Amino acid sequence: MSLNKKQKLILNLLLLQEVDEEQTIINKVMFNNSNKAHEMFLTRKTEGVFSILIEKHLWRDESKFREFFRLSRDQYTYVLNIIENDITTSPSIKFPKPISAAEKLAVTLRYMATGESLRSLAFSFRISQSYISRIIQVVLKSLSKQLTPILLKSPTKENLIRVAENFWNKWNFPNCVGAIDGKHIRIFAPGKSGSLFYNYKEYFSIVLLAIVDADCKFIYVDIGSYGKEGDSGIFNKSIIAENIRTGDYFPSPGKLPSSNEILPYVHIGDEAFRLDRHMMRPYSRIEGRKDYQKTIFNYRLSRARRTTENSFGILSQVFRVFYTPISLKTETVDNLVLSACCLHNLLRDRYLENTDNNYYNFDVNELPPSRNMTPLTRTGGYANFEGFVIRDKFKSFFNSPLGAVEWQNHQAQLTDTQ
Repeated sequence: MSLNKKQKLILNLLLLQEVDEEQTIINKVMFNNSNKAHEMFLTRKTEGVFSILIEKHLWRDESKFREFFRLSRDQYTYVLNIIENDITTSPSIKFPKPISAAEKLAVTLRYMATGESLRSLAFSFRISQSYISRIIQVVLKSLSKQLTPILLKSPTKENLIRVAENFWNKWNFPNCVGAIDGKHIRIFAPGKSGSLFYNYKEYFSIVLLAIVDADCKFIYVDIGSYGKEGDSGIFNKSIIAENIRTGDYFPSPGKLPSSNEILPYVHIGDEAFRLDRHMMRPYSRIEGRKDYQKTIFNYRLSRARRTTENSFGILSQVFRVFYTPISLKTETVDNLVLSACCLHNLLRDRYLENTDNNYYNFDVNELPPSRNMTPLTRTGGYANFEGFVIRDKFKSFFNSPLGAVEWQNHQAQLTDTQ
């Protein structure tokens, strides 16, 4: 079919318009001034926090370095050596001088230590907000992957026996291989999540369920459950609960101190958990008021279980990001919480070795955040008959000359009147 002159002219104009649009797109992407980096970011090497403050000042002062990052210089270097290969960007034509792994770790640790907004970090580190978000995502993923096998590895039965000995020596509760509790970690509403992350406190959250030892170190953590769930339900579907059901977790029952009574090793928790052979929870307040021996048991259990509150309190005070709603993707928040728990264990090891009780440089008596790190719903559950029997045996031991401590009566009375 032949075209007349008018039709040919229209066709040529359309082709020219198409070529012009393509060139416009190329110019927009490659050469438009709006896509050029702001001059503020071009001065990162000379005016950024990493080059001016950290390299020139903090690196020479151990105390100030630890205040800024929460980690000592040795700990910072240790962590950097572990994750450096994962977070290093090779030079390229587009990025001839990429941001170093040390600076990426510095940005992430500062975010964890302060909860500072990404926009604020962008101004101080002279890195764009979008790229800081990417840096934090990559570094946290590497931290959680590389540090977990080292600082939060699954305990062996021998380890659990040592944990039990430590609980008796420090907190006067025998055959205890960990205290268990859970907290809500406040987040911004994830997209298209409905009410899954919406909890009974009327905000969005994920759940951190943790088992801690007598030194307030994390033994096991379960992270990422929906905010609407409770302690007991989360624990029952966890990996550790599956190991308990198959009998592969706890050591064989052992003798109570200075006694021939043999009892199983147990976890201790609050009223949210189901009383079981390996899970001790307090008697109800009504039972305690009717039987003073049960009040003594409740006091001894609560005193040992306080390690969980201490752990969560220290975690949130060291890493102030937990004082604010976290505006990251849920999978990145999971990595953030897991990385923080690993670094918490690293810091606790140093604290226990260090004779200076001011190692952390914060007030250990400060209350945890009231609008974050909040308790979970008290869902409870049906008790197991064997759990009743074992709990009564612990109660009898605490009220016997072999298991009693001289100050328990006074403290139990104070606790019961509160």
